[in-house]
Amino acid sequence: MKITKMLGLIAVAAAIVGAFVTIPNLGTVLVILGLIGGFVIDAPDHVRVIVSALALTALAGTLNNIPSVGSYLTNIVGNLGILVSGGAIMIILRNIYNRFKP
Repeated sequence: MKITKMLGLIAVAAAIVGAFVTIPNLGTVLVILGLIGGFVIDAPDHVRVIVSALALTALAGTLNNIPSVGSYLTNIVGNLGILVSGGAIMIILRNIYNRFKP
């Protein structure tokens, strides 16, 4: 198994566990892992990652309406949104660099 895949699985596990227990600096860890993951994402998947980041962060709050488990689901999806947003930021920065590199 590749190191990037293992980091991704660890990040997803941290996003899920972080919904149930308090993990100090979880957001920072998720963004950094997302940035690392975004560095190795292939070009055909760039748009999918950026749209996923936007959708996850924008729509996570709607799960709050589910009784009993809504807050947990919102936290999980919100944490995943933070993770994927890190990847999307790296993709955008790489695209900017590639456009203007000498």
